[in-house]
Amino acid sequence: MSTLALFESMSILSAGMVEAAQANDWERLVVLEHEMADIRAELMRIEPDGRQAADQSEADAARKASLITAMLRNDEEIRRHVEPWLASTRKLLGGAQRDRAVRSAYGAFGP
Repeated sequence: MSTLALFESMSILSAGMVEAAQANDWERLVVLEHEMADIRAELMRIEPDGRQAADQSEADAARKASLITAMLRNDEEIRRHVEPWLASTRKLLGGAQRDRAVRSAYGAFGP
């Protein structure tokens, strides 16, 4: 598969990740992120130094740049939905951890 085709696939996954984040579908978001990571790994295998292929046309380079720009915008949108959820989850887990610590420390004195 060409690097352009891999970028196209990543762009499609990125758009799906936005939809999943907007729908609070965290399981789907995780699945899509894993698929994205697989494609990233394939890109690293094909172009380990991260440079564009020497035989790349200007049109392909422009298309890749456009796809990357769109994916960065998608990443911002995903973060806009995920970060509040992560903060809420951290707060919930932090409270549960404190509760366990208090029970552990004072449990012997309880009923």
